Amino acid sequence: MTTRAFILIETAVGKTKDVVAALTKVSGITSVDPVTGPYDVIAVIEGANLNAIGNVVTNNIHPIPGITRTVTCLAIELSK
Repeated sequence: MTTRAFILIETAVGKTKDVVAALTKVSGITSVDPVTGPYDVIAVIEGANLNAIGNVVTNNIHPIPGITRTVTCLAIELSK
């Protein structure tokens, strides 16, 4: 089963376009959308497990210039 997470991203003023461009090049990210509200960008990541998601966030997303803060929200599967 694939693990999926939503990454809520705050960017520095005037850097959203650059951050979106950089995020679209990161392996494992399935979608990137600039949004309005308390966050500037929402990215969706899919990986084999929680560790794979964590590695993408810490190694590939956090170093992107212009990102000031991230919040990772893991998608869960509700039992019926």
